[in-house]
Amino acid sequence: MPLSEFLAANRDLILFIYGQVFFIMGVAIAFQSRRYSRLDLARSLTWLAVFGLIHGLYEWGDIFIPIQARFVAEPLVRLMQFAHVFMLGASFACLVEFGISLLRAFLKPAAAERLRWVPLGMLGLWFGGSVFLVLPFAQDFVTWQRISNALARYFIGLPGALLAAYGLRRHAVERIAALRVPAIVNALRVAGIALLVYGFFGGFIGPPVPFFPGNLVNTAMFQDSLGIPVTLFRSLSGFVLAVSIIRALEVFELETQRMVESMEQQQILATERERIGRDLHDGAIQLVYTAGLLVESAKVLATPQTAVANRLEKAETVLNDAVTALRRNLGELRPAPSAATLLAALQTMANDPRFASFVEVKLVYGLSADDKLAPERADHISTIVTEALSNVVRHAGARHVTIGVTREVERLRVTVQDDGAGLPRELSAGYGLRNMRDRARLLGGTLDVGDAGRRGTRVTLDVPWRDER
Repeated sequence: MPLSEFLAANRDLILFIYGQVFFIMGVAIAFQSRRYSRLDLARSLTWLAVFGLIHGLYEWGDIFIPIQARFVAEPLVRLMQFAHVFMLGASFACLVEFGISLLRAFLKPAAAERLRWVPLGMLGLWFGGSVFLVLPFAQDFVTWQRISNALARYFIGLPGALLAAYGLRRHAVERIAALRVPAIVNALRVAGIALLVYGFFGGFIGPPVPFFPGNLVNTAMFQDSLGIPVTLFRSLSGFVLAVSIIRALEVFELETQRMVESMEQQQILATERERIGRDLHDGAIQLVYTAGLLVESAKVLATPQTAVANRLEKAETVLNDAVTALRRNLGELRPAPSAATLLAALQTMANDPRFASFVEVKLVYGLSADDKLAPERADHISTIVTEALSNVVRHAGARHVTIGVTREVERLRVTVQDDGAGLPRELSAGYGLRNMRDRARLLGGTLDVGDAGRRGTRVTLDVPWRDER
């Protein structure tokens, strides 16, 4: 059997695979993209996902609408055919929006705002023109479908594919390349080339129509010349696009990994600063202060205005300066207390993308706006909660975390509970956990880490409301 006959006999199978390629791409992007990602690509890919989903459904419509036409009334078939044509234009409008959203990061705000309504305007002009200008003069409904299809490809699909290809390439070179991940950069470049190829086969080569370029280059002439339907080339370009985009989605995993590493480094640095600060306060400063007292007592025993007395006086001055310098350094090691209340700090923490990217954080509190802690105590509690959330992200594999804050008379109780893997059988206290317990002792309270029922971990902090020391 010749190839052309084989492809014609399997037309529906090719259409099904064609639609499936775009639909799978849309689903993969929808599940893998990150709403809280700091990359502009994350927000732009939403439109590529919508394009893939709608375009996949459109291609499947060529298979299922003729089947449904055997069993449903003519008006319902016409309605499905109208919706089918509209889906083609809508999918291409999403492709235009994808390209514009990629380029928006490189434009001035005023220029980006002017482009805001371009995709919707293109979709409205195309569909309005098709319904009110083309439909009344078309010979029959099939002719109207063919002309509307061609116009959607020429005036929305082709510009959308070119714009998206350019946006992907520029984004890969100017934004993603800085992450030093050549494999992902290359995947985005391949995706851009696939969009260019798709723009030619899916946007420039349309159905036969009585105007340029459809009267010279169209799907019928293409198949007659090569013996291969243009749908096959659209499917191949769509397949390359889907694979390369799914490969490029690994950039979000890389971003997540680096974000976790950054959180760990910040916690280690904060812990080390605390340890050094305590060592300075409890060790070095006390030793220097003691040495100063010894020098002062020796100066009393020395004969005034002698060389020994003068040297002891200079030593006393140097030691006092050393104590002052150590206290200044100690103040620099300790961050200044935040002006925000405890409740405001916890609300900010619950919405922090560093945590919300990985787990759903819910804050449940029984405090009022008038319940205010001393700034230093509020900072200690915020740091403990931050460390608890960081541990959930790094180790628990949880999906939900609840921060509970309640005040009972003159005591404050804070819990951080997740639904993750729970505690290991042999729990060894690392820097983070030791730092949390040290802060709890500084607050005059206790910290308990245990299982949260059937699954997950609960961290409970119980401290006096006021400093009782």
